[in-house]
Amino acid sequence: MKSSLFDRFRSIAYQQAGIRLSDGKRTLVAARVGRRLRALGIPDHASYLDYLEADTSGDELVHFLDAISTNFTSFYREPDHFELLAAHLRERLDAGQRKIRIWCAASSSGEEPYSIAITVREICGDDVDVMVLATDISTRMLERARAGVYDRKRIDPVPTPILARYFERRGRHRSEDERFVVRDSLRQLVVLKRLNLARPPYPMHGPLDFIFIRNVLMYFDNAVRARISKEIVRLLHPTGFAVVGHSETLSGVAPQLLAASPSVYQLVSSARPQARRC
Repeated sequence: MKSSLFDRFRSIAYQQAGIRLSDGKRTLVAARVGRRLRALGIPDHASYLDYLEADTSGDELVHFLDAISTNFTSFYREPDHFELLAAHLRERLDAGQRKIRIWCAASSSGEEPYSIAITVREICGDDVDVMVLATDISTRMLERARAGVYDRKRIDPVPTPILARYFERRGRHRSEDERFVVRDSLRQLVVLKRLNLARPPYPMHGPLDFIFIRNVLMYFDNAVRARISKEIVRLLHPTGFAVVGHSETLSGVAPQLLAASPSVYQLVSSARPQARRC
């Protein structure tokens, strides 16, 4: 792919989704866009760019962003965050709270929001009103999350007792066709929606007890991170927590958020008036 073409792809990715594509991503983008060329029967990258820019429906933009997005995830990734979630859920239960609202901002193929929902249900039981909002820019990943079907390798981090409670096994045990399907009792706790993080304001109103926005901020520059942070401040309950990936930080872009521990943030006490739960 010529550098001039890559620059045009890079410009679209940033303008439409806030995604930064470094020079080192040229080969990756060429390969992933190549799949769209083959699917559409378009002969070269230049012709595809013309097609992409001429598509006023926005449908092809969704396919393009799907193609270039990185979607690595796993159940219970960065497990200390789930230990923190469990500990603070217990505190809320002890204080009499019976409504929990959580946003998973980069849900990918569903492993993270389902891990969150399992943690909440295991701690809170059935008597608490629970909703986990799971968003992602990729329609392809959201479709996988809705299907809730995982092979043995992907499901491996899930403890056996949890696996039995929240997943149904299909196919022969330990065979290539063995799959694990999310049970309806877990699926009903998770609401999946498409959302472009780089395009605030978001349609949610809050307040939210926990915001998991992990391993996605690294793809944005400080200007986009600052816009996202303003939405976190708007949505987060005064006693809530915002959690980023271990390699990420909100320092320098979110003065109203204070690091409670590495990768975990809370609102500075003067950041917003006390929100009412509804």
